[in-house]
Amino acid sequence: MNNLFDETRVYLPDDPEILALLGSKARQAQLRHYGRSPVYFRLGRKIVYHGADLNTWANARRVSPQAEG
Repeated sequence: MNNLFDETRVYLPDDPEILALLGSKARQAQLRHYGRSPVYFRLGRKIVYHGADLNTWANARRVSPQAEG
């Protein structure tokens, strides 16, 4: 398992790493609405992502070229 994110860090929707991976805050809202986003916490109106959850989400989408052919 590769760790793209710090397992102990909390990421906000406007962090550069999150914007690069998931897109704009509007795009992130769409992903959450359709159930395609990483696991997140809703703290009042604030959304936060835990690094361990981001790694789990990213690793679940890992593609092996040998397995496809």
